[in-house]
Amino acid sequence: MITTQEEVLSKVREIVAPWKGKAGGLIPILQQTQHEFGYLPPEAVEAISEEMLIPLAEIYGVATFYAQFHLTPRGRHIVRVCRGTACHVRGSLKILEKLKKNLHVVENGTTEDLRFTLEPVACLGACGLAPVMTIDEQTFGRVTPDALEGILEKFE
Repeated sequence: MITTQEEVLSKVREIVAPWKGKAGGLIPILQQTQHEFGYLPPEAVEAISEEMLIPLAEIYGVATFYAQFHLTPRGRHIVRVCRGTACHVRGSLKILEKLKKNLHVVENGTTEDLRFTLEPVACLGACGLAPVMTIDEQTFGRVTPDALEGILEKFE
């Protein structure tokens, strides 16, 4: 795990090197940086700015425009709760509220232990299984608030 500012700078320089002096590299650089650190730490964004001679505002503009980029650490497991019409009608708000309470986290927040990140989403595309949630790539259908504890226990 990378912990020091020097290690961050070194890694960013390594990521940026193939793109130096070339146009169109910002998104791949941000993707690789996020893959390396799990999110886009401020010191990494500053290093990208310095190395690529791109203003910080432009980098943050790109990073905040695309949903794939995250500016804060994320959990090892991403919990997504569908908030689409079918799921809403079948109680997904109760599921979301219970998850927030049990995990002590806000929407789009991450637990203190970095175990879970909770994201409400517009649709998961499994309306027939409403209400639906996913954890990482695993889908859980017809979820009830009482089933949540057992589901979460499966994910260390």
